[in-house]
Amino acid sequence: MIDVAGAVDIADVTTGSPDAGVAAHYGDPMREQRRLATEVGLVDRSNRGVLAVPGAERIGWLHTLTTQHLATLRAGQGTELLVLSPHGHVEQHAMVAEDGTSTWLDTEPQMAGELLAYLLKMRFFTQVDPAEVTADWAVLSLVGPAAVDAAAALGVTGLADPDLLPVPASKFAAGSIPDRPTVLYPVAALPTDGPYRGGWARRVPLGVDLLVPRAATAQLVAEATAAGATPAGLWAYEAMRVASRTPRVGLETDHRAIPAEVGLLGPAVHLDKGCYRGQETVARVHNLGRPPRRLVLLHLDGVASDTPPDAGTPLTLEGRTVGFVGTALRHHELGMVALAVVKRNVPDDADLRAGEFTAAIEP
Repeated sequence: MIDVAGAVDIADVTTGSPDAGVAAHYGDPMREQRRLATEVGLVDRSNRGVLAVPGAERIGWLHTLTTQHLATLRAGQGTELLVLSPHGHVEQHAMVAEDGTSTWLDTEPQMAGELLAYLLKMRFFTQVDPAEVTADWAVLSLVGPAAVDAAAALGVTGLADPDLLPVPASKFAAGSIPDRPTVLYPVAALPTDGPYRGGWARRVPLGVDLLVPRAATAQLVAEATAAGATPAGLWAYEAMRVASRTPRVGLETDHRAIPAEVGLLGPAVHLDKGCYRGQETVARVHNLGRPPRRLVLLHLDGVASDTPPDAGTPLTLEGRTVGFVGTALRHHELGMVALAVVKRNVPDDADLRAGEFTAAIEP
């Protein structure tokens, strides 16, 4: 989609962005945000890494390696999962879609290779054949209240709302959590009689993710635009994500991040399943109910600057570092905002600073 008229590559406007190669905007970032907030737009997320995992034993195998309960995952369902370090720190986050033949994993840009290397290392004699297919398949997203209608115009039906289980209280009884993924995203095949054969649509909180052959992206853009989903840049998508307090691994996480700190416990971690790497830390922190840090939404005010602080900028309170900024941007309604990770004991009314900006936590 970077070839769409008016596209501005993120690499041309943001130094060091992990999202280089896709459009930041198409000429009017604020208008694109409003479109995603009130109607529907099509966002190029084709820089995401894509893995395909075929094989008769794929479901049980992925169940044992990751934080999610996948043993009951069936065709037409999607979810989220994490790969943790032995100490419970977040290493990988992936969105999942199961089509009955393969389990598809899409992950953050430039992280698919690391995830594949881990999976191959853990394959042993299991009947699975994971492979990176990013060169052949692209993720695009219909975002906004009318996303399901736009997907229907492309021939996709049956996309109910996501089904998210509540996170249990810190003291919970074994067996109290159903034996299923903690979030279920409906997945439907794209039309099989045309260029999208093998692709799928997945209903997610912000809209509908589409996996399409890269050779067919231009046609999908044309059809989606005809259905009213005109292109919107990744800046607009990120504004919707930040407003919903949805973290991204690599931006709202550091090498010490654990799932309970950054809002990934609910959608990506099953708290009553068999052992997986890092489970001890997850269980201990959840049962104690005191993760060391928390994810917050910040309102930023910098009199002399319209440029948001970079990801990783330290957050300070009375000269002491108490956290760091993740994604910071200008929202069409909220103004300059950011997702940030702060120490648990930082009060909501603290007077924080992020570089030259003052920062206030939204409770």
